[in-house]
Amino acid sequence: MADPVIIAGTQDYGHLNLVLLFGLIILSGAFGARLFQKLHIPQVVGYITIGIVLGPLLNIVSQQTVQALEPFGLFALGVIGFLIGGELKREIFARFGKQVFAILLFEGGMAFLLVLLLSFLALCLFYDWQTALAIGVVFGAICSATDPASTVNILWEYKARGPLTSMLTAIVALDDALALVLYISSVSLAGFLTGSKQAGLWLLIFHSFYEVIGSLVLGVAAGLILSWIAKKSEDDDRTLVLSISMILLTIGLAIYLGLDVILSSMACGTMLVNILPRRSSRSFELVTRFSPPIYVMFFVIIGARLNVNFTGSILLLAGTYVIGSTVGKTAGSYLGAVYSKAVPTVRRYLGFCLYQQGTIAVALLLMASQRFEGRVRDMMLSVIIAGVLILQLIGPILTKIGVKKAGEAGLNITEEDLIKTYNVTDVMEVNIPTITAGASLNEVVKIVSGTENFYYPVVDNAKKLIGAITLAGIRNTFATQELNEWLVALDIMEPVIAKVTPDTRLSEAFEGASQLDTEYLPVVVSQQDDSFVGLLNCRAVRRQLSAEILSRQQKVDNIAG
Repeated sequence: MADPVIIAGTQDYGHLNLVLLFGLIILSGAFGARLFQKLHIPQVVGYITIGIVLGPLLNIVSQQTVQALEPFGLFALGVIGFLIGGELKREIFARFGKQVFAILLFEGGMAFLLVLLLSFLALCLFYDWQTALAIGVVFGAICSATDPASTVNILWEYKARGPLTSMLTAIVALDDALALVLYISSVSLAGFLTGSKQAGLWLLIFHSFYEVIGSLVLGVAAGLILSWIAKKSEDDDRTLVLSISMILLTIGLAIYLGLDVILSSMACGTMLVNILPRRSSRSFELVTRFSPPIYVMFFVIIGARLNVNFTGSILLLAGTYVIGSTVGKTAGSYLGAVYSKAVPTVRRYLGFCLYQQGTIAVALLLMASQRFEGRVRDMMLSVIIAGVLILQLIGPILTKIGVKKAGEAGLNITEEDLIKTYNVTDVMEVNIPTITAGASLNEVVKIVSGTENFYYPVVDNAKKLIGAITLAGIRNTFATQELNEWLVALDIMEPVIAKVTPDTRLSEAFEGASQLDTEYLPVVVSQQDDSFVGLLNCRAVRRQLSAEILSRQQKVDNIAG
């Protein structure tokens, strides 16, 4: 008898198949995020909280499932890295380059030293000073990493744009490299203090150099290839397929070669946006639209991974880790901003946006814990995971506060964002000349020749809309009909194919105009009252919206200057 065929995705993960589990994760994550948004809490906190509920509390998403979904997590990190790279345009480094590196060294270095000191003092209550110092330096290195995924997600959620946003994006993109350098030194020192022979200094230095430089080289090569392909692609579907496939290839090669997934993908996005600054915008826009379900699953799975044994000693050590990390990054970023003469908003609020930690911190922890044994290793895992949990919950909230206090929330809006905020009454033209149904042809020509409009509503004696005359319609009339002086507007008008009311959402009006392939929609009092009150000129409104977006961008540039 032939072996049964197993359909992909139907294997059980716990008591749920993978497809059902994906649906449950995305649906519950979306509802959780919506609930937290109504409470004015960033949606990423909702994702993580739902993950904690589905994971440690209900065990619907088991640790075995989390491990099985690790490739998906790497894909999500690759997409996030690619989109972060798209924000790192050359003008940002030209304007903020020196400030970025100064602040990076100050905030990372001060957090490292403060966590090292506080952890060492607390650990001395439970271990000898050599072990306490070895663990302290590892904790200090791990705390210097800032989670780019949740940080950038907050910036996207609140449409942030400005000097603080640019600085924050650059900092979280480069934090991984700083954390890796500190990790090398820390693990080497820890190995020396604990007598471990696994932590060879030169081997670690070589491995770090290989990982950082190799990741950047791979990302640059992938970006060059993608930019070459993008030049030949005009179709949206093909552009999205090519972008996602290149991200996947970059991730796969990074894993195969033992490189960093985020750094590789980030370098790919950075190379693409700087080689093709205009044409690449479509690639990033399509990937951004494709990514929301990926973010939901990624952060829910992060929450499901957080399983901590909260004993008194663990809470004490996790508290010192959190305090050292937050105080160190806040003070360090402020001193770095003052030293580099950054703008006031960066000095005041950048530190509050650097608290959250995630996959990078956990990855460094897992690598470091392999160099310790037994009770010490379990303690390290519990402390850092507890600290990451706390920071992931409070970090996004403080990032939101920092961005709003800096006045940068809502400045990175698109035309679609603006459209959603308007009704027809906000943008319609009201001083539109109308033509009465009984107006003679001479009167019609006189009105048209005396104005610059392209669309003229035709109304009856009660000012009710009954039709329209357009310039194109007049030309057709002149070309196809024998013109007689007894012709009136009623004879040459066109029927109204659609109309809107002042309280109609602008997005609905634009959608209707697009479906009917028209640029003009007459506005009437209500569905029951056809009295003409104005005209929606879709092309003119879009020009106004573009001008408003440009004005907001110039406002941001003036702040940055």
